[in-house]
Amino acid sequence: MTFVLLLLVLVLLFPWGAAAVARRLAQVLPPRWACWVLTGAAVLLAGATVSMLFGLFHVPFLASLEQLSLTRVLQEWPAAVPVAGAAGAAMLVQLVLLVRRWFQHRTLLKRAWLSAQEGTAEGDLLVIPGDDVDAFALPGYRGRRGRVVVTAGMVRSLKERERAVLLAHERSHLAGRHHLLSAVADLAAVLHPALRGLRDALVFHLERWADEDAAAVVGDRRIAAAAVARAALAGSPHGRGGGYPLLSATSGPVPRRVEALLGPQPQGPRGSARRAGATALAVTVVATAGGTLALAYGLHEYVEYAAGQLLGVPSGCSGFWSTLHALFGSGA
Repeated sequence: MTFVLLLLVLVLLFPWGAAAVARRLAQVLPPRWACWVLTGAAVLLAGATVSMLFGLFHVPFLASLEQLSLTRVLQEWPAAVPVAGAAGAAMLVQLVLLVRRWFQHRTLLKRAWLSAQEGTAEGDLLVIPGDDVDAFALPGYRGRRGRVVVTAGMVRSLKERERAVLLAHERSHLAGRHHLLSAVADLAAVLHPALRGLRDALVFHLERWADEDAAAVVGDRRIAAAAVARAALAGSPHGRGGGYPLLSATSGPVPRRVEALLGPQPQGPRGSARRAGATALAVTVVATAGGTLALAYGLHEYVEYAAGQLLGVPSGCSGFWSTLHALFGSGA
């Protein structure tokens, strides 16, 4: 049973270390690459967490397949049912939180669209009257295409070229479908607390991605930095209350964004570095998928071997599992 408890430790601890590695890697990558690394890591770690919990939940079921009664299971593995119950409860809580968070996203988007209806449309731009200072990218909703929403107060607070930076920034959010990456990471974060760090890091790198696109559009990084700083300083403390804060012009750590824009343009990986990065990503995906399958198969084989030992029936398992069972023991 110690083997099963070790899996439980992996469920709790492994994502913390993996998330820290992903955040560290994102810091040395260009913003676009960093966003994909963080989103991919969030999805993989969330999937691995659910897979491990699902495997732990099925330990008593696997034992029953080997003709072990629940009473015998409790006698030999007293922690099997409590661990399975805890895993099932954890998955139920995850499901409830996931559904709740999904509806929160939809409600937030609906409210943002309702608040934008009072605006005046100019192409993909919606200008909302009033003194509030806010701007955000509004993703498409129920057949309506995405829009850039800017308040009249924000328009008045920026100079002409700074307004161009702001619009280019928000259009980058829409063109890159950054709301999908943000939503995926936000949903993954409800499955394990370690993934909240990935979500927070992604917010910064999504803004950096849009900042770099805006700087390329206007052709002046200093103007882009000035626009970001001025928009943040002029922004209303709580916005309009109906905006879409996941893609707001003033989200993310603004001083770090300004500092990055005042530095050289980040260079993407080229040549052998790009191939190495693609290979590393492919290996990570394959390793995670293979590890999940190996977990399911290995857990079944271990339970089969342990059941065979208890019933005095040869299990046909490999010597590896005999060694593993000898190391960990069945009742530890």
